Amino acid sequence: MSHTRRNTSLGFVSGLAMLAALPAAAQDFITVASTTSTENSGLFEHILPMFQDETGIEVRVVAQGTGQALETGRRGDADVVFVHARELEQAFVADGYGVQRFDVMYNDFVLVGPGDDPAGIAGAPSAAEAIGAIAGAEAPFASRGDDSGTHVAEQNLWATAWVEPSGGWYRETGSGMGPTLNTASQMNAYALTDRGTWLSFQNRGELKILFEGDEVLFNPYGVILVNPERHPHVTAEAGQIFIDWITSATGQDAIASYTLGGEQLFFPSAN
Repeated sequence: MSHTRRNTSLGFVSGLAMLAALPAAAQDFITVASTTSTENSGLFEHILPMFQDETGIEVRVVAQGTGQALETGRRGDADVVFVHARELEQAFVADGYGVQRFDVMYNDFVLVGPGDDPAGIAGAPSAAEAIGAIAGAEAPFASRGDDSGTHVAEQNLWATAWVEPSGGWYRETGSGMGPTLNTASQMNAYALTDRGTWLSFQNRGELKILFEGDEVLFNPYGVILVNPERHPHVTAEAGQIFIDWITSATGQDAIASYTLGGEQLFFPSAN
């Protein structure tokens, strides 16, 4: 089963016409398996009421690490996945679990740590050298350790730095971004975090952004309809309407309008 993108106003109107033809029960809600960063940052609380007001479709979010969210989609326990690990997303589609991946938005990852920066990563020439310096100093580091998009990005950085992190300085929390930042704050440790969650995080303690700006810290998000040919119970029509909306001018404007303290957390990227 294939779908073409309906990013134009005409396409979204067509989607609403399709919605009107659905049985009432099919319009009630869809389940979106997404990342903890989209939930913890407050983005969904901002945009989903707009979507429901326009379409009448409620979105129920299952907030997990990206790996877990994709596994939820593989089992057919979600209608849509909205995650941030491009290679894993492309494999999800290639393996027949998803219909098509669409770019939605991006932000970036940052390395945060104690203000006195014991590993001296501020001003490092690259993210790999920054994270390598943390390992070299055996400075405390809090990792999500949960197969999330952030954890995948972190593991890629360690690999680029030719480091296999282990030992008492390296703490895997096995939890979401918010709890991992809480752990980092309590330990006065370094951590890799998406900027959106960081901007919304209140319990910073001595932590601050110490390294940012390397192109390898680019953090794109994609959205995929779970394949109804593999899981016939998937609410495909309403799920596709959600994808059409979030990649339309209306949805992209909603994403761009979400700010905290005057800072924009996510940047639209749908073509």
